[in-house]
Amino acid sequence: MSGSDMPLEELLGHLNDLAQSSLSLWDVPDGATARLINVSENATYLVEAPGGYRAVLRIHRENYHTHRAIECELGWLEALDSAGVVITPGVYTGRNRDPIQQAHGDGLPAPRYMVLFHFVEGKAPDESGDMTAGYEELGAIAARCHEHVLGWKKPDDFQRLTWDEKAVFGPTPTWGNWRDAPEVTPDMAGVLEKVEQTVRDRLSAFGKAPERFNLIHADMRLANLLIDDRGTRLIDFDDCGWGWFLYDFAAAISFIEDDPRIPSLKAAWVKGYRSVRDLSAAEEVEIDTFVMLRRMALLAWIGSHIEAPEPQALAPGFAATTARLGQAYMERVRAMG
Repeated sequence: MSGSDMPLEELLGHLNDLAQSSLSLWDVPDGATARLINVSENATYLVEAPGGYRAVLRIHRENYHTHRAIECELGWLEALDSAGVVITPGVYTGRNRDPIQQAHGDGLPAPRYMVLFHFVEGKAPDESGDMTAGYEELGAIAARCHEHVLGWKKPDDFQRLTWDEKAVFGPTPTWGNWRDAPEVTPDMAGVLEKVEQTVRDRLSAFGKAPERFNLIHADMRLANLLIDDRGTRLIDFDDCGWGWFLYDFAAAISFIEDDPRIPSLKAAWVKGYRSVRDLSAAEEVEIDTFVMLRRMALLAWIGSHIEAPEPQALAPGFAATTARLGQAYMERVRAMG
């Protein structure tokens, strides 16, 4: 049985044991303990010790990233921080001088990679009120990151996931097949098949020139901004990889694509982006295509991660809303000619 086939409660029990037993791989204070704070692709733990020590331990999902791919993620974090593009979390080096540790826990079928990050002070922007200022900042941060990667000489053998049409719609999609998601009825599937083809056609015409398709964060939501009186920090680069720059906006509205505030949030993001980097009218028009690409990917993600609490909570009605959004998207595309 792989980790992905194990019931979630059982898996988390084994991962908790691994988290506690692995703290000795780093030079952490005596009495340190790890407490689960989030589970998605990875399991994330808050590590605390007497005297106020805090750190964040990430235990990677089985077979999601290679050691080299994680090295590349950490390399980009360091480069962004060093260049003053955005503040990113620091990383603790293990006792063996490698920031990426690997250990095998009892009950787990395979070893897991782990990274111990510096604890980042700050709070995510409030998503219950007016989010326009937050999205304007997101747009500016995205543009600064995009400008950086265009001039950054990436290390040799740079390995990261790719977030393109093949990753979502190809024969071996990264997050699974949207057709297998909960509540996808034959009628919905008929609409979504047309949406998929429309998105494919638009992306093919849009192209993958380096100034449009390059290294992106791929999960730049408000929840991944932490703000305090010293500034804004960008966290959770686990999904960073090759993709269209405009996918960073689509990721920023993950799971709220049907919120009536989206047009104003998009306008705020574009305003922030253009304060740093040029964005043509043709590119702005195509943002909706990336929103649909991301939404279809999220539909697949819910289906392939249904054991976890968040996908279970999101599943009711998600397919129906996706089909409705897709129908409206296709009507807008047709209206544009």
